[in-house]
Amino acid sequence: MTVTAVSDPAPPASPARRRRVGRRHYGTHLFLTVMAVMWLVPLLWTLYTALRPKAVTDRYGYWSLHGPLNLDNFVTAWQQGGLPRYFGNSVLIAVPSVLLTLVLSSMMAFAVSRFSWKFNLTLLVMFTAGNMLPPQVLAAPLFEMFKHTPLPYSISASGSLLDTYYAVIAVEVAFQMGFCTFVLSNYMKALPAELGEAALVDGAGVWRQYSRVIIPLCRPALAAIGTLEVIWLYNDFFWPLLFIHDGDQLPVTTGVNNLQGQFLLDYNLIAAGATITVIPTLVIYLLLQRHFVAGLTLGANKG
Repeated sequence: MTVTAVSDPAPPASPARRRRVGRRHYGTHLFLTVMAVMWLVPLLWTLYTALRPKAVTDRYGYWSLHGPLNLDNFVTAWQQGGLPRYFGNSVLIAVPSVLLTLVLSSMMAFAVSRFSWKFNLTLLVMFTAGNMLPPQVLAAPLFEMFKHTPLPYSISASGSLLDTYYAVIAVEVAFQMGFCTFVLSNYMKALPAELGEAALVDGAGVWRQYSRVIIPLCRPALAAIGTLEVIWLYNDFFWPLLFIHDGDQLPVTTGVNNLQGQFLLDYNLIAAGATITVIPTLVIYLLLQRHFVAGLTLGANKG
C-alpha cells in the first residue's frame, strides 16, 4: 500500500500582515494615479476645447466652463481641413514603412541571433547605436542627399527624392530598424537552439528556417512591435514636414497645420482636428491590445 503525503495548506495571512502589504503598495498606487491624471487632463481638456464654439471661448476664455458643447468644430475640421485626403497619405506612408521595418529587422535579428559569425555582435551594436542619434542631427545631410538624388519626373514631380513618399519611408525604416532588431534578436535568442538544428537535419535551408520555424514563433513579438510602429510612424511629424513640401501629399499629423489661418488662430478648430487624428491609433491599439500585451509579457515568468 502506497501512502501519499499531503502537505498542509499554507496558513492564511494575518490581518496585520495584510495591512502591511497594503501600506507597501500605497506609494505605487499614488504614483500611478498621479501619472494617469497627468496624462488624462491635457487630453480631456483638448476634447473639451474641441467641443466648445470659438465665440464662447473668446468671451469666457479657455480656462472656463461656460457655454454649450457641440460637434460643429469636428464637422468644420473634417471638411475644411481636407482630413480624408491626409488620412490616405498617412496610410501610404505608415503601412509600407511598418511592413518593411518588420521584414528587414526580423531578417537582421535572425542573422545575429540564430547564427554565430564574425560580425553578428558588431552589427547588432551598430543597429542599436543608431537609435541614439537625434533625428535633427541628420536632417540637413539627408535633405541635401535627397535633394541631389535624381528620379524620373514620372515618379517625382520635383525630379528628386524630395516631395515623395519614398524619402519619408526610407528614413522611417532606417530609424526604426535599430529598435526592432534589438527587440526581435533578444526574443529569438530565447527560442531553443534545437529548433534550428532539427530543421537543419530535416533538410531546411536558412530561408526555410526563418520563414517556417522562427517567424511563426515570433508572432506575439511581431504583433507587439507592429502595434508600436503603427502608432509611432502614424504620429510622426518631423520627417514628413521636412521632406514633403506639396500640401496635397502631407500626412494627417502635418496636414492639421492647414487649419491655421494666416492672421487668425482658431484653437478650438485645431483641437478638433487633433482629436480626429487620434482616433485611428486608438482604434488600432484597442483592436490589437490583446496581442500587444501578450507580446510584451511573454517570457516575464520565465527564469
